[in-house]
Amino acid sequence: YHPSYHRSTPDTVWDILDKYLQIKDRNSINPKMFNSFIDGTKSGIEMTAVCNATGLVPQSGGLSFPPASRFELADICKPKSDGGTLEKAGVTEVVSSVDRDERDVPHHLAMGTYVVFEGETDYARRCFREYHLLPDKSGKYAALYRPVHMIGLELGISVASAALRKEPTGAPTGFRSDVVATAKRNLKAGEILDGEGGFCVWGRQTPADVSLDRDFLPLGLAHGVRLKHDIGDGQPVGWADVDYDATDPAVTFRREMETAFGRRNAA
Repeated sequence: YHPSYHRSTPDTVWDILDKYLQIKDRNSINPKMFNSFIDGTKSGIEMTAVCNATGLVPQSGGLSFPPASRFELADICKPKSDGGTLEKAGVTEVVSSVDRDERDVPHHLAMGTYVVFEGETDYARRCFREYHLLPDKSGKYAALYRPVHMIGLELGISVASAALRKEPTGAPTGFRSDVVATAKRNLKAGEILDGEGGFCVWGRQTPADVSLDRDFLPLGLAHGVRLKHDIGDGQPVGWADVDYDATDPAVTFRREMETAFGRRNAA
């Protein structure tokens, strides 16, 4: 992640993607989909799913993507009150594999996953070191990580677990986090939004109550709709800013979801 990546488009994504993933046949992949991985959208969607299924909450400004190596996770992804970067405990964050000067972070975790947790007892904190976890300097927090994630293989396990044992990998328990359409550049009235990974907007993780209170347009409905107003670079798009079809099944379902879960469960 780098702040400039929010402006990435399907035409420019290769300039960034080639640094991390060499694809010989560029026609074999969908650049729009891969661009959503680069511009911050996919991270926002994934962490929103985590929040809504686990009880974690988004930070007020969404993901900040601090640079971190796998050995620094517990020092960086802990609350600011304890010397880290997080707004508070119990939130989601994604770390960057490049620093703000776009230099590679040594031992980065670009293709991996991680979790940072706090030891509630002295015994648990001693175990962090004794069992070779990756604790922070204080020993209060520790991290676990996987260097890779194999999406297709993991999906099959989730499907089998849900179908055979009735055990979901994740299931929504409340509407705590949303993904809001955010302008990649100065957008003009009359433009047609092209959704996730496109040329117009990226998806910012946002607390659901903020999204609902301010009537922000969810990223999933920011495709094929015409802008009614100009939107400045980096600004959220609202429902009132687009000409949408209120009878569209996706719009109807979204409104039903807001009624069912929104005010009762928003963080």
